[in-house]
Amino acid sequence: MMLAEIITIGDEILIGQVVDTNSAWMAKELNAIGIKVKQITSVSDDEDHIIEALTAAEKRARIILITGGLGPTKDDITKFTLARYFNMGMRRDEATLEHVTNFFKRYNRPMIESNIRQADVPDGCTVILNQNGTAPCMWFGHGDNIIVSMPGVPFEMMYLMEEEILPRLKKAFDLPFIYHKTILTANIGESFLAQELAGVEDSLPPSIKLAYLPKLGQVRLRLSASGTDEEQLKKEVDAYAQQLVAKVKPFVVVEDDIALEKAILNIMKERKLTLSTAESCTGGYIAHLITQHPGCSSVYLGGAVAYAYELKESILGVKASTLSEFGAVSEQTVTEMALGAIAHFNTDYSVAVSGIAGPDGGTDDKPVGTVWIAVATRKGVTAKVFSFGNRRLQNIERSAIAALTMILNELNHDAD
Repeated sequence: MMLAEIITIGDEILIGQVVDTNSAWMAKELNAIGIKVKQITSVSDDEDHIIEALTAAEKRARIILITGGLGPTKDDITKFTLARYFNMGMRRDEATLEHVTNFFKRYNRPMIESNIRQADVPDGCTVILNQNGTAPCMWFGHGDNIIVSMPGVPFEMMYLMEEEILPRLKKAFDLPFIYHKTILTANIGESFLAQELAGVEDSLPPSIKLAYLPKLGQVRLRLSASGTDEEQLKKEVDAYAQQLVAKVKPFVVVEDDIALEKAILNIMKERKLTLSTAESCTGGYIAHLITQHPGCSSVYLGGAVAYAYELKESILGVKASTLSEFGAVSEQTVTEMALGAIAHFNTDYSVAVSGIAGPDGGTDDKPVGTVWIAVATRKGVTAKVFSFGNRRLQNIERSAIAALTMILNELNHDAD
């Protein structure tokens, strides 16, 4: 198995100011071409720290991919640190200088000395021009290893990986085929799932691994294997996948590595059904989860975020008497919200959520974390109360997943 390591450089990552999404994306793309990521390391903008991480990485992996620290400012020290690590001098790369010059001309911006220094690179590297920025990508051969340094700006890194780095790695190494088969389940906990699947899991050959990937209200099952015979590998893994599905069929959402809301969108699109949302405590988070997927408009028509009583009445048609007698967080109110969404947005299905996300606002009979959710169709409404914790963001996420699961259950019930 060909191993790689990813090193991300930047104090901004270590203090939590920037989330490292680059590594997750890179790991997925490397895996797709048969390269397994052994480790992901984040280091500070410190020369000794970078060299220490790079030295350790070369002992673990043949391929080291570095992102960050290639900008024009003094805190960007990656290329000078790499020159020290490889015991190289610096040179001004003429192709990079021309590229940087043209880049600034194109945008009619003045070019200062720090911009010119972007063309300075370690003498022994192969420069790969960055078509989306001024920081060059640098490729080093070091014994049997390959070290690549790329800018940390995501769209610059992604372009370089897709157009340059991945094709070069495929040419440089004889890579195996890696195959993953993912099954999305819901309404069953990880431990119960493992208990049901113990027999199949025990029968797996050493070449096939089963992983449980739990998330709120759902668990993904992932079968993984690698080898040289792609067709045989897929056939063997798919056969075991069907054994898993047969054991837990009532809890299987989809045999694909997609999100729960995407699975729901696919089901509803196939059945030519439409959906709307009526959200209070989730503040539009359910709509966000749905609308991040291309093509959602064929199913999702829209919704309302109605916090205030007045908006629940005017937009969703909730009766003032219902709010006065039962309050916003109640079965009666959430039922009327769901029915109002069906009527006002003219959809086949709707989901409504109203609760106390916290950290304050709770009462003795309705503590923080109390959430009512209703799913309506043109035939009726199903409502359910949930008791979550006292952490606001977790309550919002839990409410959204619970709402999506209720939609899925209603779709399965209607299909039956």
